[in-house]
Amino acid sequence: MADEQFVMTCVYVLTGILGLCVGSFLNVVIYRVPLGMSLSKPSSHCPRCGYSLSWFDNVPLFSYLFLGGKCRKCKVRISPRYVLVEIFNALLWLLCAFLFWEKSMVYSILCMVSLSTLICIFFIDLEHMLIFNRFTLLIFLSGLLAIFFDPSTKALDHVIGALAAGALFLAIYYLAIWVLGKEGLGFGDVKLSFAAGLLLGWQKMLLALLIASVTASILLIILRKKRGDDVDKEYPFGPFLAAGFAIALLCGDPVISYYLSLFSF
Repeated sequence: MADEQFVMTCVYVLTGILGLCVGSFLNVVIYRVPLGMSLSKPSSHCPRCGYSLSWFDNVPLFSYLFLGGKCRKCKVRISPRYVLVEIFNALLWLLCAFLFWEKSMVYSILCMVSLSTLICIFFIDLEHMLIFNRFTLLIFLSGLLAIFFDPSTKALDHVIGALAAGALFLAIYYLAIWVLGKEGLGFGDVKLSFAAGLLLGWQKMLLALLIASVTASILLIILRKKRGDDVDKEYPFGPFLAAGFAIALLCGDPVISYYLSLFSF
């Protein structure tokens, strides 16, 4: 028992550290991919003055805190998004280790990869209204492997989730074009939903879509009234989908079990 506790403590510590490091890399992805830049060249630098960051300026979380959230050279404030992505990714990875590691190490790692990918989708679509195929492909590949390693969902449920989500969003996509004469949502949302349906399974996919739809409806109504935006103004739906998928992936099983228990006698 003591040995098992020690092993799991090591898993959590290493997961948190690695999650921070991967979060730092996600910031590079979020910034560079929409601009068509290489992920390796040039080296990390201040986007304002071009100062090349030394290794001690690149330590996740601690460098940001030590520098007071500012560039070492030009003192321009660094967006808090960078440290938030690092912290959020580490926390999500720790949740995956805590919830799934002892049930299935492989599934836990698949969830970590998927959640990091969803973070990229969230911030890129929020700023650029783009969902890149490479991210959707990562979710799809994780879904394929989840068919074999998900300890709580049957393989057929994953397949049904992909087909149902893909068909639903494809119908909405073409229905909007037919009725409104324009896209009601991007085709990237259709592809992402198909891939996420494969990852989640149909039960958790329903929960994810409910969360995404309700949250988007409430927040966008508030935002539209606050800003006075025109009724035709477009907003990205990808961030809401990404958040819904992440919540369903982590919390879907207990939420669904609790809901079903309300109808059991």
